[in-house]
Amino acid sequence: MAGRGGLPAATVRRVVGAVLAGERAAADMSVTFVGRDRMRAMNRAWKGHDRPTDVLSFQLGGPRPAGDVYVCPWVAAREARARGVPAREELVRLVVHGTLHALGWDHPEGDGRERAPMWRRQERYVRRLVPSAARRAS
Repeated sequence: MAGRGGLPAATVRRVVGAVLAGERAAADMSVTFVGRDRMRAMNRAWKGHDRPTDVLSFQLGGPRPAGDVYVCPWVAAREARARGVPAREELVRLVVHGTLHALGWDHPEGDGRERAPMWRRQERYVRRLVPSAARRAS
């Protein structure tokens, strides 16, 4: 669940668990932290974009809901600097974001992304899970 500059496994379990509990969902989730080259290759293969991205999420079929989430700490660090937030907060945000996608949530691309219901829901989880995010939002 952790590695490659990501979050400790216990933190990932806590974040995913909080989202699953909040969504009243039972699902098997896998979270993997990958380097920028692997993320670039995955983004090219699955989305057709030849660049690394911050998070990719996949819903998996089966008798019980499941999902795979891939997070790139290298892109997360860039995003964190651009947003003026700690890298750890951005990594939590991406684990929440990917988990919500794996549960079926979606958002538009572009300008409406941060106004979408999924984004607002994501930020509520981040504020609960990262106390400093809640203080900044006030």
